[in-house]
Amino acid sequence: MSNRPASAVSNPLAEFLRASRARIRPDDVGLPDGGRRRRVPGLRREEVAQLANVSADYLARLEQGRVTSASPEVLDALADALGLDRDGREYLHSIAGQKQRPGSRTQTTSRVDPQTQRLLDSLYEVPAYVFGRRLDILAWNPLAAALFTDYGALPERHRNLLWLTFLDPGYRELNTDWARAAQECVAYLRMEARNYPNDQRLAELVGTLSVKDADFRTWWGGHLVTGATLRRKIYQHPLVGPLTLDSQQFDVSGKPDQHLVVFTAEPDSSSHEALKLLAQWANTPVA
Repeated sequence: MSNRPASAVSNPLAEFLRASRARIRPDDVGLPDGGRRRRVPGLRREEVAQLANVSADYLARLEQGRVTSASPEVLDALADALGLDRDGREYLHSIAGQKQRPGSRTQTTSRVDPQTQRLLDSLYEVPAYVFGRRLDILAWNPLAAALFTDYGALPERHRNLLWLTFLDPGYRELNTDWARAAQECVAYLRMEARNYPNDQRLAELVGTLSVKDADFRTWWGGHLVTGATLRRKIYQHPLVGPLTLDSQQFDVSGKPDQHLVVFTAEPDSSSHEALKLLAQWANTPVA
């Protein structure tokens, strides 16, 4: 595999169509495999065109970047043919339309409002942080620092979920199912990147991680996407042991590129008790 850094977004529509086609086997969609070895993984371009009821030439032009948009009807047909889920279908429509969020060419807001920080600090027994564009960690409460890492002790450019997940050994050891958590992180960044196609710092982050970590390079090239959803996380904390937590994400009012994430445990569970113990330690003033 080439070690050439992957760009954040070059031709997202063409790349996503090719990657999605490569993931599908003929028997997944009821097609014969022809009884002979295929030169490329997944479906042939002609097979996808047949399933979507579009011409193979038109699909070739989409995959080669010679056509950068398509009608909603064609996109729905391609999504059906490629077996895309809700997040994949939304991503396909958004990159084909190339619609950007307001201000997407400008730098992200890197500071949270005092009210948001006050909310974080009031969550005594709930780990919480706010992340922004590129999955940068912008603010956190003491329990989040005790659970994950001392964000305040890190250089600002390392306060990033992708950077920590792939390049921080302690963060990696904390995640019991690291591979799943890392792939979800990559897929979420891919989903977010569609809104900021001209973000140079995002391109630099993707390029750096592509060079430094083979898993990131592979998963980023796979063009998997996922949106915000309730997720169950399993951690092995060095102080309080195993923790099973549910994470939820909320948008910060008036800040389209800031998101609050909170982690909770089932009431009366061992994880709940461990989290309370960690909260006592995290919120005890140091003499």
